[in-house]
Amino acid sequence: MNDSKTGVDSLTVGYHGAAFESLKKSGAEIGDRVRIVDDTKIYEGVLIPQTELGDEHIIVMKLDSGYNVGVHVGSGTKIEVIGKGGKPSFIRPPAPPSREDLPKVAVISTGGTIASRVDYRTGSVEPALTAEDLYSVVPELSDIAQVTADVLYSEFSENLTTKHWQEIANTVWKYYQKNMQGVVICHGTDTMAYTGAALSFVLQNLPIPVVLVGSQRSSDRPSSDAATNLIGAVSISSASPCSEVVLVMHEKTSDNFLLVHRATRVRKCHTSSRDAFRSINSPPIARYDLREKRLEFHVENYRKRGEGGNAALKPNFDDRVALIKFYPNMNPGVIDWHVDKGYRGLVLEGTGLGHVSRYCYDSIKRAIEKGLLIGMTSQCIWGRINMNVYYTGRDLLSMGVLQLEDMIPETALVKMMWTFGQTSNVTEASKLMLTDLAGETTPRRTISGEQ
Repeated sequence: MNDSKTGVDSLTVGYHGAAFESLKKSGAEIGDRVRIVDDTKIYEGVLIPQTELGDEHIIVMKLDSGYNVGVHVGSGTKIEVIGKGGKPSFIRPPAPPSREDLPKVAVISTGGTIASRVDYRTGSVEPALTAEDLYSVVPELSDIAQVTADVLYSEFSENLTTKHWQEIANTVWKYYQKNMQGVVICHGTDTMAYTGAALSFVLQNLPIPVVLVGSQRSSDRPSSDAATNLIGAVSISSASPCSEVVLVMHEKTSDNFLLVHRATRVRKCHTSSRDAFRSINSPPIARYDLREKRLEFHVENYRKRGEGGNAALKPNFDDRVALIKFYPNMNPGVIDWHVDKGYRGLVLEGTGLGHVSRYCYDSIKRAIEKGLLIGMTSQCIWGRINMNVYYTGRDLLSMGVLQLEDMIPETALVKMMWTFGQTSNVTEASKLMLTDLAGETTPRRTISGEQ
């Protein structure tokens, strides 16, 4: 078999150069048992794929001991096929029987590491497992809920756009109308907080939980958190008294507890650790004990399951909104570019209490005069902005820059996109941005604790 894109035999995929030519000459294919003889040693084992970025003179095989070894191919190397094998593939185990006495939960797969395994062709993590695959390989789910699997996408989260958010929201709404007790969304972790914020504004007053869940380690790794996270997410969506859009991931690196984060308040703070997510400027809603299968709530101000009565789907977004991070020596022409391109609004990620340099003033004034909505957030992870403290902030307020309190910049971006999907009027948009719709802002408190 030949890969039309690379010209490489699909059964020796990943190999190139001298190693590929040697394998081709011997007739060896991935999965075959081979004997490799070089000048000093004899190796026997199963031929396995190599990454495309690997050394062209190395052939990789799995020995009977279970260890992998790379064998250098030289002019005197001999390769012999001593047993034919099948190409490695994922075989889905049979799904456990469904129990009709359990709550119904929809598991929507969009891709990401929770639905991935290693692609030996490139050495990277690739989307591979569908939500149904995860259900079949995590049989514990059969004791928690009747799971309906829906493979919406197989995309890494950085590829998702507002169009994907709309379709995800429409799919959640579809299952809500089918009387599901909860919905779980399997999602890549890198932009999961953006999607969670988007769904928080789109799915208003939904009386069931919507749980976004991901994994920091792919499903084929011994350290994978995919199964524990999925078990917790399905458990929470099926029985939690909280009916908000939440994000569920590990509290620490161990498998003891998961945290339930409000989707408008969470940020990914570590590139690879299991406990990568943190609630910002607000405690997590709850902690889920994986051993005791119990939720421990940290707050009281959450929407209860079944509350609302006026559920609404408002899936429109306007892409003409940008998040701009201020930094020393930033060219204010970045702001001008967005104005000239017809953008409707900008979220500024300023320093400290909400500041940018005075050399940006003219561009900001021009943007506001052209009808753009400009909102201010802070680069600081913790705390709220207060643009009344220093004259820089007061100058910006006098120009018409909107003070977005303690809203996370990413959430502010998503909210402004959604806001301009609801109205084209800047005054109305400003009011919406300052209205707490899904717990995205916290009321300012006095020293005495009064709001």
